[in-house]
Amino acid sequence: MTIKKDLLAIGHTALDYIITVDEFPKANNSAPMKTMLNLNGGAAANVAMIGASLGLKSGLVSAVGKEFIDSHYHKEMTRLGVDTEAMIISETENTPTAFVMTNKNQDQISYFYWGAGKDFHDSEVPREKIKEFKAVHLATGDPHFNCKSGIVAKEEERLVSFDPGQDLGMYSPKKLKEVISNSNILFGNHHEIKRIQESLAVDINGLMELGPEIVLTTCGKEGSIIYSLDEGKFEIDSIYRPAVDPTGAGDSYKAGFLSQFINGKTLEESAKFASSVSSFVVEKQGCQTNMPSYEDAYNRMMDFY
Repeated sequence: MTIKKDLLAIGHTALDYIITVDEFPKANNSAPMKTMLNLNGGAAANVAMIGASLGLKSGLVSAVGKEFIDSHYHKEMTRLGVDTEAMIISETENTPTAFVMTNKNQDQISYFYWGAGKDFHDSEVPREKIKEFKAVHLATGDPHFNCKSGIVAKEEERLVSFDPGQDLGMYSPKKLKEVISNSNILFGNHHEIKRIQESLAVDINGLMELGPEIVLTTCGKEGSIIYSLDEGKFEIDSIYRPAVDPTGAGDSYKAGFLSQFINGKTLEESAKFASSVSSFVVEKQGCQTNMPSYEDAYNRMMDFY
């Protein structure tokens, strides 16, 4: 079978309420909202959409409500060419919804309504859809479904990347170890990678011995640190832009990195391009409101590095 598509993202599609406040309220108190926007989001959908904007043939497996079909968000996916044939449609629940609050220090608190996301757990992994793609990215979503998907993707000899993100606390050490063991690339910010190491009682070398050949740690405006079995450890500076909204920085970084890496670019080239992509996304509120084209991201990368 000839593989004709690039990247299949598995995990949440969500409706995002992006809220800014001066400070978070204490218990039993309230705080005024400075702004509130209702935007398209969900970690897997962000990766698929940004990947498509960069020219990838991307696909998406998410659990959504019936109201999602033919919604504005769904039409945007269709316009960008995102393959949504394997979406899981809930008959009883609405599409997952996220409420993300950011204070003046750029700290965040998030609340997430799973809704249709609960249908992941008992759904079958779409093996035939996985076969159509070079790579599979496991984003925030149901740990059990992610684990099953990683096993199938590895059996089909696809490149597998894993990003537990803010769902990390939902993974038992056993389940976390199982997903990581079926992954080629592990993504996480510096807090998440530290928590993973603590959960599994391993150092970075022990983490890589479990399965991933690459561990990529993002450190915000400090850039990123890459650990590779082949190339050792190295750091990449970020292309810093004042963050209007940091919500989509991580997902856009992963989309940018994978868009290059699965097409033969080096780790360094892929990480620099990823930094460029994320520098666009943080310039506006929302995860998908300022998705760059490949040319835009490439030109900014060349200008900076």
